[in-house]
Amino acid sequence: MIALTPRTLLSVIAAAALTLAAGFAQALDIQPYSAERLSAAQKSGKPVAVHFHAEWCSTCKTQEKALNALKAEPGLDLTLLVADYDKEKDLKKQYKVRSQSVLIVFHGEQEKARLAGETDIDALRKALKAGL
Repeated sequence: MIALTPRTLLSVIAAAALTLAAGFAQALDIQPYSAERLSAAQKSGKPVAVHFHAEWCSTCKTQEKALNALKAEPGLDLTLLVADYDKEKDLKKQYKVRSQSVLIVFHGEQEKARLAGETDIDALRKALKAGL
């Protein structure tokens, strides 16, 4: 049996509490686009964003780096769906997207923000927060 001092016991409890809190921290969840994922999020009234991304697009790659940097940021509790700009023709038509590197943020079915070609992490953060 190990005897713990009150100070050691408090340290153990504090470490456990921080670990538990980190598990509950909500952050940006980046997933591949699917019509089912988008529909489910919109119907449930949850915040969701769609990033129209093309592999050949340098702006999209810069956006991708910035969005990945935001994944661990607490408070960005929404799903980001990455849609293939070259393949998702019906989706582009539905949301009137005419170029790659477009980010559309929704709260439920209501569009809250739209950015085109934006790579600044603060601007991307602000747009994502508009859906919360």
